[in-house]
Amino acid sequence: MLAVPERRCVRPLLLTVLPARHLFFTELDGILLDPRTHSWSAAAEALAEIERRRVPLIFVTSKTRAELEVLRGKLGHAHPFITENGGGIFIPEGYFNLRIKGARRIARYHCLTLGRPYREITTALEEIAAEVGAEVVGFHQMSAREIAQITGLDLKQAELAGQRDFDEPFYFAGASEQAIQKFVQAASRRRIEVARGDRFWHLAAGSDKGRAVAHLIKLYRAAKRSRYRSVGLGSSPNDLSLLTAVDQAVVLPRTDGSFDPGLLSRLPHSTRGSAPGPAGWNDAVLRILRVH
Repeated sequence: MLAVPERRCVRPLLLTVLPARHLFFTELDGILLDPRTHSWSAAAEALAEIERRRVPLIFVTSKTRAELEVLRGKLGHAHPFITENGGGIFIPEGYFNLRIKGARRIARYHCLTLGRPYREITTALEEIAAEVGAEVVGFHQMSAREIAQITGLDLKQAELAGQRDFDEPFYFAGASEQAIQKFVQAASRRRIEVARGDRFWHLAAGSDKGRAVAHLIKLYRAAKRSRYRSVGLGSSPNDLSLLTAVDQAVVLPRTDGSFDPGLLSRLPHSTRGSAPGPAGWNDAVLRILRVH
């Protein structure tokens, strides 16, 4: 009888797919920082967990580089950051092991500039206001003491807030809705963007939170050669482009506990935060990291 060759059981090769690492992008004012005290203490647990896991945390904010350098020092933050509503991307020297095309050296950073220079923006603010007959007041027209009074910042913080490169915060002084609409339309004709934040309107050209976020995501994937799941946290219409640029958008409620209806309508698949400010930020981040 012929011997039948023994059949060997060949197990299929299983490819191990590692879970994507998280990459967090967050607004600061009213999100990670308390809107009244500017404290992040309620988010301490999530910040510690992010640090423990070495998860990149990128600030995407209307704040200036001068403001962020102080805050980063207090938090021990060593990751890239995006200033003035997407006007500039600042990457610490040596952070990515690759050549960053188009970047220029500013202090200890490689800077990618998206926004047009600040002087152009402040000039445009005054010209547009005069054209449509709307009375506006921008940061460049205020002293540090006046900025402190209107923002609740201390005098030193107000001085840092006034050191701007791309974006001009301003408010309308008693303008009607019609005048505001005319202002927005006139700015659009000049290819200048007008965005409404929680406290101020913002005028800029070329600045774009979403474009800045998308650029950094590409850099992370190219430099680290790792899969990333990007997460964005915001609460105001000014955060829309940030939240649409990430894989998972988290919308936190405003200080009164309500959500911006326009933001929710544009982000139907977003996650809603449980509370305003750093407490809600803390809960949202820990849930995403599945700590609870």
